[in-house]
Amino acid sequence: MEAIGIAENNTINQLLDDAYTNRVHNLKYSIKLATEALQLSRRHNQKALIGKSLNQLSLFYMIQGGYKRSVNMAKESIRCFEELHDDKGIADAKYSIAGVYYKTDNYHLGLICLFDCLKIYRKYNDWHNQARTLKSLGTIYEYFGDPKNAVKSYEAAIDAARRVKDLNLVSNAYNPLSGIYLKQGKIEKALRVIQDSIAIKSKTGDIRGLAFALYGRGKVYTVTGRLQEAENDFKNAIDIHINAGEKLGLGMAYQKMGQLYIAMGRLEKAKLILQKGLDFSNKYNIAIIRFKCNYLLYQISKMEGDTVKSLEYLELYLGQKEAVINTQTLKVIENYELITKMESMEKEAKLQKEREAIQEKQKRAEQSARMKQEFLSTMSHEIRTPLNAVTTITSMITAKSAYDEELMDSLKSASNNLLLVINDILDFTKLDSGKVEIENRPRVLKEILDRVIKTYNSLAHKKGIELLLEADTTLSGCYELDETKLSQILGNLISNAVKYTDEGNVTLHVQKLSANEDTETIRFAVTDTGTGIHEEHFEEIFETFSQPKAITTRKQGGSGLGLAIVKKLTGLYGSTVAVKSQIGVGSEFSFELTLKRAIIPGRAVPMNAEGLKGKTVLLAEDNMINAMVARKLLANWGMQSEHAVNGMEAVEKASLRAFDFILMDIHMPEMNGFDATEQIRLNSNPNKNTPVFALTADITAESNENYKNYFNGFLRKPIEIERLYLALLQAQ
Repeated sequence: MEAIGIAENNTINQLLDDAYTNRVHNLKYSIKLATEALQLSRRHNQKALIGKSLNQLSLFYMIQGGYKRSVNMAKESIRCFEELHDDKGIADAKYSIAGVYYKTDNYHLGLICLFDCLKIYRKYNDWHNQARTLKSLGTIYEYFGDPKNAVKSYEAAIDAARRVKDLNLVSNAYNPLSGIYLKQGKIEKALRVIQDSIAIKSKTGDIRGLAFALYGRGKVYTVTGRLQEAENDFKNAIDIHINAGEKLGLGMAYQKMGQLYIAMGRLEKAKLILQKGLDFSNKYNIAIIRFKCNYLLYQISKMEGDTVKSLEYLELYLGQKEAVINTQTLKVIENYELITKMESMEKEAKLQKEREAIQEKQKRAEQSARMKQEFLSTMSHEIRTPLNAVTTITSMITAKSAYDEELMDSLKSASNNLLLVINDILDFTKLDSGKVEIENRPRVLKEILDRVIKTYNSLAHKKGIELLLEADTTLSGCYELDETKLSQILGNLISNAVKYTDEGNVTLHVQKLSANEDTETIRFAVTDTGTGIHEEHFEEIFETFSQPKAITTRKQGGSGLGLAIVKKLTGLYGSTVAVKSQIGVGSEFSFELTLKRAIIPGRAVPMNAEGLKGKTVLLAEDNMINAMVARKLLANWGMQSEHAVNGMEAVEKASLRAFDFILMDIHMPEMNGFDATEQIRLNSNPNKNTPVFALTADITAESNENYKNYFNGFLRKPIEIERLYLALLQAQ
């Protein structure tokens, strides 16, 4: 487009913008501007602007009552936009045609056009035009005698108008809403809504819209007996409609003014204004105004005792109403699906948005889960790998003096505390990703309880408090349970109790509540004589990273995840944690588990150098310090080990000779532990059936379903020495 073309284009668009703005108070001037825009558009053969100009003129002539001219212009506009494949332009044209249809009592055709418009406007999120269309649909529903759907449409129109902050469109829907409230007997609500509409129209300068609002208030005043005020409103509305060339609004005002004069007893004036309404409705083919005026004239004739005239008007009223109702009823029946289409469209649009929201949420959840999994895998490996060397070495070194022993105890305590914090963070991340399941095995409950107490005894003694165990003597010896998760629950509750208790004791109570043929319900409770917790914090303390400020000091420390982990783990068992507490007295945390009785498993041989003496191990480990520590530990048990620095070397060594066991790290260069183990299992070599244990700092490793079955077990770093010993011993 040349420079002059751009200038002309801007001029035409400015004319159309000014025309649309002025429509609310000077429709004739709007028509003049739009006509000038159309002429310029035709001169420069601008199809899009020709269509846009025709659309505006179609709208203006529809408002003015030039229905034939309006439809012709809209149809020409549609042809332009069809050539341009502009469905939004087509929708604008159809909106004007719909207005003509429903204003000339062709409601079903208006309905078809408005549904088509609404579908397109929703496609483009055009809230301005959605508001206009929904308001018009509400009008048609009212004509059909369906106030429920009318109100829904008007309210939807108000919502759409508010999205684009268009007060005029808001008040346009207020007017008919007020009328429905009035019919429903909600007079105060009707008056409030119409007063709001008048205030908006006065503020925005929408003179034509003000006429409809005044008409609406006049109806309310008529019902409430404020007849003089009603007359003033109707007169003002009529004057504005005459000046604006608004046909439907003028006909409605004539009819309501006649009804008002009847209420005032001014029958001659009523007859004059109703005759005007009749002449007007006949001229512009507004059937609904016609039969309403005839009904009011029938009432006047009856009041005056003129039986002949009253019967004439009654016959006209009944015939016209029946014709309208019959015609519309048939059309509604023929096009019944159109009445329900609106609701279906709304439901489909809502469902589509919900589907998109769910898909987006699922996408974000999957992305978040992947990120968590990657973080968990990386952090568990990177943090626990060096910690493995520290904790394993401290457990292997024998102190030579009391001073050395004190230092070693301090080192063990510090490394164990660090491990607890790290485990809390990593375990919570794993729990939060939904990757944890209960793995029940026959276990002796008393041994688990003793081990938990032993683990936290030194922590309690350092604070000068007692850690006690009170176990019901009627408990069975062995149950099907997940030792690791029960130990985590109890350990977190005990460490938390010790943390917030400075004097007195912490007690683990274990009580059998009930029993049947196979199971027992057992209550576990940890009580303390600590600071106590205010009731308002009971919910908060189970939240992630939560530590109530009222009772937390830096000396308590911790990750703030302990109770969050307890809540999730007990939830896996189908249980919940109950809290009782009193400030300055202490707290009790309790939960109940229903456990199945089991047969006591075979007792493991005590850990010594004889159980595994002479056995051979292939150790795949890329961290040299951890490799050195592991080989030293294995040597202490009389075992011979061969070291591979990565997965590829492990596969090569496994192909050369048979080993009694293979300990496989997961994160290694060249080839990881998963792929290396797969190669050993699937290819011909002396170790195809050799027990392989993952010895890894990655706590997510055992969740890898593709490789899980290649391993005899997954052992964590830092190395749990007893667990490693028992795993090797039982795998012989």
